[in-house]
Amino acid sequence: MNRTDTLPDIVVGPLLRRISTTRLVLWLVATRPLDMTLVLHPGRADSQSIDLAPHQQCLAIGKHAFIYLIDCELASALPCDERIEYDLQVATAQGEWRSLPEWAPWLCYDGAAYPAFVIASRHHRLMHGSCRKPHHDSADGLVRADSWLAEQQAAPAEWPAWLLMTGDQVYADDVAGPMLRAVHALIERLGLVDEWLEGATVDDSQALYRSPDSYYRRGSLLPDVTSNAALRERFFGGVKKPVFTSANAHNHLMTLAEMLAMYCLVWSPVPWRVIAPEIPALADKDAELYRQEQAVIDTFVEGLPQCARLMAHLPSLMIFDDHDVSDDWNLTADWERAAYGNPFSKRIIGNALAAYLLCQGWGNDPDKLNPLVHHAATLLGDGAQPLACAEQDGLIARLLRFQGWEFQIPGTPTLIVLDTRTRRWRSERSPKRPSGLMDWEALMEMQQALLGAKSAVIISPAPMFGVKLIEGIQKLFTLAGKPLMVDAENWMAHRGAANTLLQIWRHSKTPGNYVILSGDVHYSFVYDIVVRHQRRSPHLWQITSSGIKNTFPDNLLNTFDRLNRWLYAPWSPLNWFTKRRKLSVHPRDPDRASAGERLWNGSGIGLITLDDQGRPTDIRQLDATRGDDVVFPPPDNLPPR
Repeated sequence: MNRTDTLPDIVVGPLLRRISTTRLVLWLVATRPLDMTLVLHPGRADSQSIDLAPHQQCLAIGKHAFIYLIDCELASALPCDERIEYDLQVATAQGEWRSLPEWAPWLCYDGAAYPAFVIASRHHRLMHGSCRKPHHDSADGLVRADSWLAEQQAAPAEWPAWLLMTGDQVYADDVAGPMLRAVHALIERLGLVDEWLEGATVDDSQALYRSPDSYYRRGSLLPDVTSNAALRERFFGGVKKPVFTSANAHNHLMTLAEMLAMYCLVWSPVPWRVIAPEIPALADKDAELYRQEQAVIDTFVEGLPQCARLMAHLPSLMIFDDHDVSDDWNLTADWERAAYGNPFSKRIIGNALAAYLLCQGWGNDPDKLNPLVHHAATLLGDGAQPLACAEQDGLIARLLRFQGWEFQIPGTPTLIVLDTRTRRWRSERSPKRPSGLMDWEALMEMQQALLGAKSAVIISPAPMFGVKLIEGIQKLFTLAGKPLMVDAENWMAHRGAANTLLQIWRHSKTPGNYVILSGDVHYSFVYDIVVRHQRRSPHLWQITSSGIKNTFPDNLLNTFDRLNRWLYAPWSPLNWFTKRRKLSVHPRDPDRASAGERLWNGSGIGLITLDDQGRPTDIRQLDATRGDDVVFPPPDNLPPR
């Protein structure tokens, strides 16, 4: 299964994470312990070399795999709004130093000797998107974003301040057969950690990888007892959903090694160059599906050098949504009871959360998450031994209790990134009803961050203000006791959370400009929102960009869009039966709409420009399929502000 006997020193990265004028955070995956030097402004007389030994943390995740977080506090501040080239030099096993353009030339743009970054003086421009599914048959929005950035190399002031990844950076629960095969090949190649499994029909991770049920039939790995029926439906029942159908729910990632390998394979071309996965033994039907998926995965892999280049130039911030862990994660109290009550499913969720910590969350806020990372490091040890079961369960229990995945980035405007998954407001009416996306305490913390702020950008993975018709359909399924059938997750689905959220926007002390960036729904739209009958009210914009590599079924979305425009027109009495009747919502029409559509369906990535008061002056979607921009101009009927 392996293509070469020699492993490169670095297989993923570097990814730029949280940066400021006095601090640089980078993340990468290496195949051995490394000596590294960071050089700023290489080749110039004023170049600065930083020995990274005192500034790096290293976790062994396998015999030949090490996650590095480089966290440099700088002695002197770097300039803002200027292109700053950098070189990450690596000492070889023979003691020679290799420059980044030597070991990763694809990370440099044409005509540039080195990769670079820009520290923005304010958050004037933001790139944002969610939902990147490798085997969805569409172009990759990160490739489109890289092409856009390539055109801006001579204009550093035009670069986005941040790349905001607003959920579903990986699909742990929806995995193509060829991707799962590549995951297993990379686990073998890098010797990623093994673990024991409790509550499954296999005893450990190696038995799982060898099992004939490992591909397309993972639901059968749960013991066939009555108590597992509900659990099997929640984890492997994706085929029963009428809107989002996917047989690949039966390839749900399970072990920590599988989760970690997935991150490597979606962020870098290098892991694909050191493996040569072959199709496993499959039934004829599964083999045909595998071959169809392989063609899509091959195209996805071709774009990975550009995706890696983008993430080496733009600092990125990330927050989870459900697919980073499992479909419908914490949707209802009933879901939680079934999932956390079984040791095997609890392990699956915990492994996904541990992988999120190490690969996404850590770079968002190293200071806050370092204690969790140190706990993980103790569990992992030297990466060569199977994880001790009790210690692994201890880490997972701590992760599931942890409250602090949300974070803020100071600046103009402030960025407030919400955790809408682990601090749920459980329904008091029925455990089968959807939980509120944030509980009262979490909402009060958000309000405190907003009080007195003249402007803020709020990252909410699910739109705070969604499409009324679709939310209505979700409510009907909820009333029928089937919220899992339609992913009935929206801010208005829980009465307490909805009312508290709306009260926050109507509070007299929150009269600022607030941009809400969201994803999740697999289509893109923009709303301007005005609070009715209030003299000093906030100005709100709901801007949704989804997906980076995912779309909604075309015909179904067109039908929903048309019905929504008819049933919830401004004159419609149906508006008075919605929770947000005290708000005036003004949709923006994308300039490429051919028949009045307000919902844009196409893979890509969002790009917004803000003025010095935090108000959007330009909102667009960089369309990945057509390679051009979809602009959302302001509506004509908007009241003066």
